[in-house]
Amino acid sequence: MLIFKIFRDSEWADLQAEGTTKGAPIDLADGYVHFSGADTVVKTAALYFADVPDLMLIAVEADGLDGLEWETSRGGASFPHLYRELTMVDVVWAKPLSIANGTHQFPELS
Repeated sequence: MLIFKIFRDSEWADLQAEGTTKGAPIDLADGYVHFSGADTVVKTAALYFADVPDLMLIAVEADGLDGLEWETSRGGASFPHLYRELTMVDVVWAKPLSIANGTHQFPELS
């Protein structure tokens, strides 16, 4: 099962250059890398990245991923959190998220 991380272009560039990342500023503050499932990633983009251009959607295979825990949010949804650095080896694919009519355009999430 794929899980998804939204990165700003600069965060994606840092991961590519360094090979590892502890995540975005919110990840550093919380102590884990925030991910979304296919059922929550569109809402995540709308809530936290509205009108933010130059985003990348990163897909990671959750099955067998060490350091991954599913935790329930305040709203009751289940979210994957990675309690270690994200590496380029973990990335299955990365695709840009363009904006059209104020909405991020998502690729096929499989």
